[in-house]
Amino acid sequence: MHFLLVGLALVFGGVLRLGSVPVEGNWATRWQLALNRLILPPLLLLTTSGAVLWMGMDGAMLGFSAGWIGYLFAIAFLGFALLTLFYRTGQGWRSAQQVRRYPCESVAQTNGYLLETDIPFAAQVGFWRSKLVISRGLLNQLNDEQLEAVLTHEQAHAHYRDTFWFFWLGWLGQLTFWLPQTEVLWQELLLLRELRADAWAAQRVDAIVVAESLLQIVQNTQTQFATVQAGFNADLTVNRLEERVEALLSSTDRIESQLESQKRSWFWLGLGLLPLLTLPLHV
Repeated sequence: MHFLLVGLALVFGGVLRLGSVPVEGNWATRWQLALNRLILPPLLLLTTSGAVLWMGMDGAMLGFSAGWIGYLFAIAFLGFALLTLFYRTGQGWRSAQQVRRYPCESVAQTNGYLLETDIPFAAQVGFWRSKLVISRGLLNQLNDEQLEAVLTHEQAHAHYRDTFWFFWLGWLGQLTFWLPQTEVLWQELLLLRELRADAWAAQRVDAIVVAESLLQIVQNTQTQFATVQAGFNADLTVNRLEERVEALLSSTDRIESQLESQKRSWFWLGLGLLPLLTLPLHV
């Protein structure tokens, strides 16, 4: 019976990942669809495995014996989840410690850690209380107005705690890397995260200046802070660049309305807890 529960979670997660990922339309709708399809499969597997582990190999459920195949799968999956979490946490902790070794300077009335490289780079690095990291190349390449736009964008990431939430989303996505659309959904959430930060910045500085700054540092920058960073030009492909610039050149009213429409109910997360309801059925 435990194997059947695990199989149902696997089938449901696979079906949920089928179909193409919408890349047009309202940001809030795209966010909810991508978020649901990314995290519900691993949540179901986590809660199902936890319920199976709690019930154990002995006993029966609905007249069927518990069985050991599903129980071993539950142990293996939960072990993989814990090891993955420890590994990602270690990476993030090392990155945060490395940042503290950089000199701290005040740039445009904002404190940040200075990275000595000619590559233009700006990002929030860390977990709940992220730190701003900027490069020497960024300071040399942008004028004061453009630099303010980039720093305002990074303030948006700090405001929304993007490094913290995307650490957990990345962990959940990594647990089901073998399911279809995992990478596509992850990239969609990253893009929507940057669109939200751009919109937040566009409400406080000139949106055209934000777009100009984006175009000026268009090159894709890879850093050692990948697991716990939210950067201005992180993983910036041509398609992402076009959508971000187009959104920045749209009217402010449109940007504000899309931000407000992102406040949706999270009741669907209860679906991921449904396997826990099977606990009373085990005898």
